[in-house]
Amino acid sequence: MNLIEQIDQWSRKTPGRNAHISDGQTLTYAELTQRSNALAESLSKQLPADHSPIAVQGHKEPEMLIAFLGIVKSGHPYIPLDSSLPSQRVETILETAKAAMLLTPDQVKELVKPSQADPSTHSIHHPAPEDAWYIIFTSGSTGEPKGVVITCGCLESFIHWISCEHDFAEGAETFLNQAPFSFDLSVMDLYASLVSGGTLFSLTKDMIADPKRLFQVLRHSEISCWVSTPSFAQFCLTEPAFKEQMIPQVKKFWFCGETLAPEVAGSLLERFPKAEVWNTYGPTEATVATTSIRITQEIIKRYSPLPVGKPKPDCEIHILENGADVKSGERGEIVIAGPNVSAGYIHRPDLTERAFYQVNHMRAYRTGDLGHYQDGYLFFDGRMDFQIKLHGYRIEIGDIENNLHALTSVRDAVVIPIMKNNKADYLAAFVVLKERMNKSDFEITRTLKRELGGRLPDYMIPRKFIFVEQFPMTHNGKADRRKLAEGLK
Repeated sequence: MNLIEQIDQWSRKTPGRNAHISDGQTLTYAELTQRSNALAESLSKQLPADHSPIAVQGHKEPEMLIAFLGIVKSGHPYIPLDSSLPSQRVETILETAKAAMLLTPDQVKELVKPSQADPSTHSIHHPAPEDAWYIIFTSGSTGEPKGVVITCGCLESFIHWISCEHDFAEGAETFLNQAPFSFDLSVMDLYASLVSGGTLFSLTKDMIADPKRLFQVLRHSEISCWVSTPSFAQFCLTEPAFKEQMIPQVKKFWFCGETLAPEVAGSLLERFPKAEVWNTYGPTEATVATTSIRITQEIIKRYSPLPVGKPKPDCEIHILENGADVKSGERGEIVIAGPNVSAGYIHRPDLTERAFYQVNHMRAYRTGDLGHYQDGYLFFDGRMDFQIKLHGYRIEIGDIENNLHALTSVRDAVVIPIMKNNKADYLAAFVVLKERMNKSDFEITRTLKRELGGRLPDYMIPRKFIFVEQFPMTHNGKADRRKLAEGLK
């Protein structure tokens, strides 16, 4: 059974079950299938069968799901764009992708009016494994966005893996959707939910911006599978009432997109003793996630930073230095090979050739991430390009952050190089403390520097420490490093 059939079957098995809930709006499986079929028919009449991508710009409206499936059923891949994106960025993406059109939720409503007769399904396109399913644009090092092409085969490989590993209860789960659909973390909750006949429960940016409303919404969400960035969970943990009594149905916390701190995992296990905590790792180019591990108190006691797990069964992960595999425990670039690896960047053969190649007859991707293996687990050690040179020393920012996270008084930390005349002048550490303590900032800073001095050489210890209650977050739910740095100017 292909992905389209796996999703559409729920319109027959549980037609009245909500496929999506977002800010009071609901969409049943019957409505999702009927309206996505209608949209597919409408698009097929308007556009040539050339597989050109179609962009969809909105936020968490039910029409976004209708558009995603309707576009794929019409024989085209979709490009998800959040409504928060600047118009210039949107124009650049549309031009780069050579998109056939840009749809909005209002346009989708117009194309699939409920009064329309249920269209026939014989013309529905079922993508082949090599057909593009979606294209997500990520930031390029030059400032120009690049579109990562994820095929049907990539997505099926990912969905098969997570479905086997987690054994979701069919037609009974409710998945949290925190990330915008333009961020590939959302693929994890969206398709895990749709394939298992679950309900996708979306948090809008307005809800997240209003903590009082956010926690009221969570109390009535009936979420059983929490999917978010670690930063968002860290933010929620600042609310003392965020515990099992608030969301008693939750069985699983599932993280991707950034480093999961041991403190966050440990707090979740304490507050939600019946729930599992899972850590995963993977770049957009390898379809959301490629490794996973269930985090237990034993894992937390044994490792800091936490491991990101073991590769999915149909995939290989190599740690390379100058093109050769390194020994266990040694650090190198993480290279991922397998059916989940992207076909490349749309209309950018130069970038594709630079980042993708073949390993053991499988597509492989050079991640630009540093990592190492220990005890059979993969550890993420930061970005290769997240290195700076300070006073002649080459420094890994992630190394400093990991050591800050290991300090008993630190809940979370972000380290930022402060630039002067286009070079790093000094390091600043933004720190969220577990407890404020009855001490001045000077005294706390002195204590942290002394503790770090037992773990790091002097040249790696930040000059300045700034203590905050929480980090500002990007619309993707990650710590906003740019905003933190701007606060120092």
